[in-house]
Amino acid sequence: MKIASFNINGIKARLPALMDWLGEAQPDVAILQEIKSIDENFPREAFEDKGYNVETHGQKSFNGVALLSKLPLEDVTRGLPGDDSDEQARYIEATVVGDQAVRICGLYLPNGNPVPGPKYDYKLAWMERLRARAEELLAEEIPFLMAGDYNIIPQPEDAARPQDWTEDALYRPESREAWRKILNLGLTEAFRARNQAAEQYSFWDFQRGSWQRNDGIRIDHFLLSPECADMLEDCQIDKEVRGREKPSDHVPIWVKLAA
Repeated sequence: MKIASFNINGIKARLPALMDWLGEAQPDVAILQEIKSIDENFPREAFEDKGYNVETHGQKSFNGVALLSKLPLEDVTRGLPGDDSDEQARYIEATVVGDQAVRICGLYLPNGNPVPGPKYDYKLAWMERLRARAEELLAEEIPFLMAGDYNIIPQPEDAARPQDWTEDALYRPESREAWRKILNLGLTEAFRARNQAAEQYSFWDFQRGSWQRNDGIRIDHFLLSPECADMLEDCQIDKEVRGREKPSDHVPIWVKLAA
């Protein structure tokens, strides 16, 4: 089973590029972030015509996540548990039923800037809720993964210029500590389990020629439960997608599971 995550930065603007990539990469499941569309306006027919089941959790103009799956999707839930007042569309869950059922948690973690401030407080509180949800799923001892745009730079080697990010919400010590608390529950960070090299990025800003200078950061991640990590065969970043016409500022990352 090939499962991909892609922050597309607007479904309306990126639909042709997304369809091209789906045709080439052929993921069984695609987890999308920043669809920037309400559910009713999401172009589901384009994906259904390609054989995908579609589930969305949308929001007008901002945020929004979606699941595309060639396999059946069961027990779909929307919104990260732990705060009923949170109206931001950043989280969706479903069980993908292949040879082995896998619980998919698609997420778009808050950016958190500026620091300090309410947006950063929201980011850290959201990460604590994510940790609590991971604990609940671990207790069930089922294969699951949490994937998406985490807006977290885990280590210095995950940024071309880490010194420029020291006061940014993506790299602040509190952010990385919250990340480690989730990871240390017993989850596996799929990409680093397969690739330890530096200069492996998933995001390049549209400004300052970042792509041309490879001034990137790695902020899109897959975290796997122990049962899911046992099935991990590969994890790669489709870097070349960033150099195409009308790209997102992110590129896809994917895992291949023996499931």
